Amino acid sequence: MHWIVGTAGHIDHGKTALVRALTGEDTDRLKEEKERGISIDLGFAELRLADGRTAGLVDVPGHERFIKNMLAGAHGIDLVLFVVAADDGVMPQTEEHLDILHLLGVKSGVVVITKADLVGEERLAEVREEIEILTAGTVLEGAPVCAVSSVTGRGIEELRAEIGRRLGAAAVAPSNKPFRLPVDRAFVMKGHGVVVTGTAVAGRIAPGQAVRILPGGEEARVRSVQVHGHEVREAERGQRVALNLAGVERTDVTRGHVVVDPSIASTTERIDALVEIRPLAKKPLPNRRRVRLHVGTAEVMAKLVLLGGKPAVAPRERAWAELVCEAPVVAFRGDRFILRSESADRTLGGGVVVHPFAPLHHAADRSIPALLERVRGDDLAASVLALLEMESEFASAPAWLAQAVDVAENEVRAVASHAEIEPLPGRGPLEALTTKAKWTRWRDALLAALAEHHRTNPLLPGMEMELLRNRLPYPVAPKLFREIVDRLAAEQALVREESLVRLPSHRVRLKTEERAATAEIEALLQKSGYTPPDLKPMAEALRLPAKRAGELLAALEREGKAVKVGQDLYYHASAIARLRDLVAERIRARGPLGAAEFRDMIGASRKFSIALLEYFDRSGFTMRVGDQRKLRKG
Repeated sequence: MHWIVGTAGHIDHGKTALVRALTGEDTDRLKEEKERGISIDLGFAELRLADGRTAGLVDVPGHERFIKNMLAGAHGIDLVLFVVAADDGVMPQTEEHLDILHLLGVKSGVVVITKADLVGEERLAEVREEIEILTAGTVLEGAPVCAVSSVTGRGIEELRAEIGRRLGAAAVAPSNKPFRLPVDRAFVMKGHGVVVTGTAVAGRIAPGQAVRILPGGEEARVRSVQVHGHEVREAERGQRVALNLAGVERTDVTRGHVVVDPSIASTTERIDALVEIRPLAKKPLPNRRRVRLHVGTAEVMAKLVLLGGKPAVAPRERAWAELVCEAPVVAFRGDRFILRSESADRTLGGGVVVHPFAPLHHAADRSIPALLERVRGDDLAASVLALLEMESEFASAPAWLAQAVDVAENEVRAVASHAEIEPLPGRGPLEALTTKAKWTRWRDALLAALAEHHRTNPLLPGMEMELLRNRLPYPVAPKLFREIVDRLAAEQALVREESLVRLPSHRVRLKTEERAATAEIEALLQKSGYTPPDLKPMAEALRLPAKRAGELLAALEREGKAVKVGQDLYYHASAIARLRDLVAERIRARGPLGAAEFRDMIGASRKFSIALLEYFDRSGFTMRVGDQRKLRKG
């Protein structure tokens, strides 16, 4: 079992000194940090507990100018050390950091009063009272309070023991999900290449495994894995991890990217979320307010679109909203995020991701909040069903749904048997899921499109599959469409004949006048020999619409009496048979046949001779070698 412990609190309240007292490590690694005596960026150390277990410790900067750096390290924290200096007491950044911890869903913590050596017991009691007031109604209400001195060592071991007790009671999520590591640092190590670090928030990783970098989609291989400077065979959720990557450039990955299992492929620019506005916002946030979104280690600008017709959301209020991002991000259901003002001068609120791949909503649609409540719930089948109902697509792939609800793909596949979910194609391996209601509408639309096609084209034997696919209300990928058509054919709802589809009841039946016209066309083809008229002049000669003439020619072709040689060019079957015999006899006698000689043999123009030779090639009778034809063997 692995944990991440984080610090939080106002600048200069002794967080870095506390980390050094607990771990023996100085987490201020930057030259500017050492010169100025303040933390600017994230620091990391290994914390050894009283019973020998270890945890990763993330030291975050406290200055208001570096809140975005603090946020990059605050995700994935299992326990927080909430630091308040004994001499200063509660300060502005103390309150903002507490708000952030609340919004990020940190469930466990210890309040640490630092610099206890600088004040007396009366002042310590006053600070305890300030803390009690501040934390009332927050995640840290009732949390243990430890007074320590990083200079004298007072209370350090008691704090270490308290951390161990709190971590022992903390519930840690299982690691059966795909690997995910939001990147907080990326650099090039001489002789090794690109190295990225971060807190693993899901899954496991080992040397040799393939990974993907999102956003961007670059693929890489893990050369080696380290945890707190030690090379390991495997790292997992709840550990501070460094990955040496092969196959990517330094410019491919930076803070804000996420290293993921290759099964994860989707980024998003629209997120449905439950948003909470904090008192620091000071006034209601109007609909479509531009904000800074912090999710994982990423920071992007976004528009806060309130759902359900809500015009604004006030401090201390929750609301359903869609975050429309100005750049793609990686998000999963249940991920926590922070919203800050456009100018980055204060924290406005935050919330939890509910639908990471939100469709475009009508803001006044009152049905969306109820659907999102179902997505947010613990019933996986109900969550998947609600996602499918909201999707504008006909069906969704299991891998996409698994990322949306943040579970392993096999768990999504297991809910395919739910009474209201329709697995597709329904025969063979599962490729996608849709709802029973969507399936019924789509199937009815398909059969209705076929019926309409038969009504308007009674002489055609069926409808081309691609034409049918494009006539349906929901787009479906060609491969899945073919498989669904085969399923419907097996259910005898339709008949598939190669690329044509028809209803079982459809038969081409020529009326008396159509049979007479067909006989006229056949007689004309027979009479014209090797130089038949094109479709349009033929239709004019017989006083028929071109479309009807084409349908009658197609009927003759199905009966084996006509052969389609080219676009709108048909020959009588007997003429084609004579030409085949003529060509075969000539090639066997004298070798390959040229186009000019063939033209002279049949007494026709180049238009007809070339069309015939190309037809013979396509049908497998001849093959072209240079400018000549020879018989195809077999």
